[in-house]
Amino acid sequence: MRRAMSLLPFALLLVSADASQAAQTPVTPREQPALHVLASAPSETELRATITRLVGFGTRHTLSDTISDSRGIGAARRWVKARFETIAGDCGGCIEVLTPSQMFTGKRAPTPTEVMDVVAIKRGRGDRASGKIGRVIVMTGHLDSRVTDVMNTTSNAPGANDDASGVAALIEAARLLSKQDNDATLVFAALSGEEQGLYGGKVLADYAVAHGWQVEAELNNDIVGNSHGQNGVIDNTTVRVFSEGTKSNETDQQANYRRYHGGEVDSPSRNLARYIDRVADAYLPDFRVRMVYRTDRYGRGGDQVPFLEAGYPAVRVTEAHENYTRQHQDLRTDHGVHYGDTIDGIDFRYLARVTALNALTMASLSRAPAPPTGVESKGALATDTTLTWKKVPGAAGYRVHWRDTTAPQWQYQRTVGDVDRAVLQDVVIDDWFFGVSAVSADGYESPVVFPGNAGSFERSPAAAGSGAKP
Repeated sequence: MRRAMSLLPFALLLVSADASQAAQTPVTPREQPALHVLASAPSETELRATITRLVGFGTRHTLSDTISDSRGIGAARRWVKARFETIAGDCGGCIEVLTPSQMFTGKRAPTPTEVMDVVAIKRGRGDRASGKIGRVIVMTGHLDSRVTDVMNTTSNAPGANDDASGVAALIEAARLLSKQDNDATLVFAALSGEEQGLYGGKVLADYAVAHGWQVEAELNNDIVGNSHGQNGVIDNTTVRVFSEGTKSNETDQQANYRRYHGGEVDSPSRNLARYIDRVADAYLPDFRVRMVYRTDRYGRGGDQVPFLEAGYPAVRVTEAHENYTRQHQDLRTDHGVHYGDTIDGIDFRYLARVTALNALTMASLSRAPAPPTGVESKGALATDTTLTWKKVPGAAGYRVHWRDTTAPQWQYQRTVGDVDRAVLQDVVIDDWFFGVSAVSADGYESPVVFPGNAGSFERSPAAAGSGAKP
């Protein structure tokens, strides 16, 4: 580290088509008082009430009863829809509620089954004016539950942690953010069909593609309410954020370029995870994000996967230490061990912190400019590195970032003006990774964008993918 610091350059040359812009004092990211207030806003009472209600439906298995008003997936979906509509009423109709669905048949859905999501949309300021949804920040959790036999549609499957906790978090985040300003559109979605094959994630990802959404982030919250691990560890100050290293849908040509020039740990999803980590550091000092460099837990999957396959940045948020005796289990006691995903396994203080992290991230992303596009780096056979990018709406300035190629977080930054080019003097391109972020006039910053397709937040055409759970 001492050697890296000795190489840190202090000279920065800006090149802009408008010299007066370059002469302006660059805007810098800054802490936001509104976000500090939001950090402590989630209500444990609200979270408990939601999980209690969802557990009360007995089972929420995707193939369970859809007619009853008191039991099964249909009753649960209608209750969530009504809850979103109540929030919409409280904010003067600022939220619209949709129920997109598709029919699926598969190994875990042997007969054609309608999989329906319940989606609350709070349009951004620009989207309200235009009537067309553009930039989108998505938060998801899955509504369905299961017991040991994934095809058992009738036994009680409370699913308190997997994943009523995620649904409770997104409903509470929707409640908190419903009366606040947002430039990008916010989407809160309770998905179905996760346990049968990640079907609910595919329904929403397909809907986003069909409607031309520019999804900049998808935060999938799955199993986020427990702080007591099966290994005996009690940890209420850490949450894991899983992110893919390379884009799921890159072409062979793009992969070859990336393998040679770098980008294996700089997908937009990975830089989204870094962004979440920085949000926690700034506004939740007693809560740590543990970034995990995997798409999901080993050999397992979640509803972020269909978003990745569709070409969107997405991460999975999951508790730090899982208790497998409470996941996918028939309700029983065996040799003194209580099995089953019941509400007594939820730490509501911990869940409130996870909810705060999601709400803070969504608020920060939605108030920041879009991530820069067209980011490129040049500097072969030179002692300087040149970064170029295309300006994005809402940006009052930009920041260039660089780090050691083995460093997990961006180490060094230089704030520049409302320009589209910067030269880092005496920073050799061979030795560092580079990126660019956009900053609004009031100090909100976008995620960092790594140069080229490997790091671009813009959606590329989806590769073939079944969306099936590993």
